[in-house]
Amino acid sequence: MTYLIIGITGVVSYLAFNDSSLRAKMLFVPAMVKNRGETYRFITHGFIHADFMHLLLNMWALYIFGPFAEVSFIIMFGQTFGGAAYLLFYLAAIAASSYITYTRHQDNYGYTALGASGAVAAVMWPFIFFQPWAWFVFPPLPAIILGPAYIAYSHYADKRGTGNIGHNAHLWGAIFGLVTFVILAATFAPYILADFAGMLMQPTMPF
Repeated sequence: MTYLIIGITGVVSYLAFNDSSLRAKMLFVPAMVKNRGETYRFITHGFIHADFMHLLLNMWALYIFGPFAEVSFIIMFGQTFGGAAYLLFYLAAIAASSYITYTRHQDNYGYTALGASGAVAAVMWPFIFFQPWAWFVFPPLPAIILGPAYIAYSHYADKRGTGNIGHNAHLWGAIFGLVTFVILAATFAPYILADFAGMLMQPTMPF
């Protein structure tokens, strides 16, 4: 399912790079959601990107995190329904990550947003719960530190309000992912959380 999402996102983003009308129809424009009822934009904007670098970074992160998330949903819901549950989680994360942005900009026709960053931020958490001591080259942090640091930085950057990056979507995507994954794991596969707690007590170093 992860590779299918990456493939669809890559194709749709490429088409939107070359078709401004398609891009305009898929952008997240809070004012159009409010005044025209175009609620589909809560989802479609997650499948288009500003440029190839934006697309590459998001899909590379999804390539790393996605398989762990997919496996976790298969563990919780079984082979038959796990993939569908993972897809619903991903789509819900796209929408949830944009809700606060919607409340802020629902009367601003000049505001637009796009990209899968919010959903990718949500998908990060299953990886963290399965590999809390996995180290990243950049930033040079273990996953268990990277997750909270990502939320803290996104909150700080959103408060500053500078640049064209949707830090608010990153923040709420990450929060949605953490809260939702913990609730689902506690309900359907509590041993995931127990194993996570055990791994936290046995830190591993990259050298």
